[in-house]
Amino acid sequence: MKEITINPIGEIRSGECGQVIAIDEAYRAGLRGLEGFSHLIVLWWASGADEPEYRTLLDAGMPYRKVKAPLGIFATRSPIRPNPVCASVVDVADLDIERGCVSTYYIDAEPGTPVIDIKPYTPSIDRVASPSVPAWCDHWPADVETSGDFNWDAEFTF
Repeated sequence: MKEITINPIGEIRSGECGQVIAIDEAYRAGLRGLEGFSHLIVLWWASGADEPEYRTLLDAGMPYRKVKAPLGIFATRSPIRPNPVCASVVDVADLDIERGCVSTYYIDAEPGTPVIDIKPYTPSIDRVASPSVPAWCDHWPADVETSGDFNWDAEFTF
């Protein structure tokens, strides 16, 4: 298989009211046209989980309470995977193209995490109206707006 190269376009930083996706100067022109999008898809490299032994891990075990058999790593959103690429949908709190700053209230990545791409979230392409999920997670909230009362800590088995 051919090797590929991925170059970060920026990194996650702590901001005044959340996190900032700081885009390197060389890539800032790519932010033009994002004005008006309320949400973005951010692809980031889980650099804290980028260890040679993690890249061979394909068995995720039974990380959730209702799982009846071990899961493969691709059935999870764990950053520990053959290529630690993660995706987050974030809300845009502010966009400063000139400074290369996309502010968001929350992203599940640590400060210093390399950002490898940003895409606009468009409901006509990115939203699935009636997705199906396996029984072990069919009790999870249907969307982020209703997930506030769900006890995620009680869901995991670690």
